[in-house]
Amino acid sequence: MARYTDAVCKLCRREGEKLFLKGERCFGPKCAVERRPYPPGMHGQKQRFRRKMSDYGMQLREKQKARRIYGVLERQFRRYFYDAVRQPGQTGENLLRLLERRLDNVVYRMGFADSRAQARQLVTHGHFTLNGRRHNIPSYLVKPGDVISVREGSRKRTYFKEIGEHMEGKAVPEWLEVDPTTLTGRVIALPERHQIDIPVNEQLIVEYYSR
Repeated sequence: MARYTDAVCKLCRREGEKLFLKGERCFGPKCAVERRPYPPGMHGQKQRFRRKMSDYGMQLREKQKARRIYGVLERQFRRYFYDAVRQPGQTGENLLRLLERRLDNVVYRMGFADSRAQARQLVTHGHFTLNGRRHNIPSYLVKPGDVISVREGSRKRTYFKEIGEHMEGKAVPEWLEVDPTTLTGRVIALPERHQIDIPVNEQLIVEYYSR
């Protein structure tokens, strides 16, 4: 299973904004974007004074930003786009809706993990059940009515004992519901665009792939 293994803080610096890829660290003084607000590399500081970005450059940056937020590589991201094209409605919104429906993203949104990368690892290691059955595929697309729970054997672990106490203060999107006492969540409906709070202009992504 291919995945990005380099320092994720470089990705935030490259995009010039926080993508919240490392959970709580992104809110503290150790955040790389706060300490070094310029792209990584030996010419990073000079890039802050470059000429105005082209239309293609803006489209590319939005596409890369969305990929990095959800932790998806190019080949899979392109496949999501073509699936979104075939669905009725606006392609950009369909694309974000597909990405939000990924099981690792839903686990993150429910508050079971501090980041999508951590959620992906927890799912891969088999700590969750989907509709009562153990499930370890992070890219699985959930649907309304699906129930995600921490596996019975995993609830004894220190991590899940502690996270139940912190989940009560976390905001959960309207299209999901969570019960911190039972470590269980349910998908109520498909997400709408106004419920997806990522800083991405999806229309630029559509323009990038429509060239």
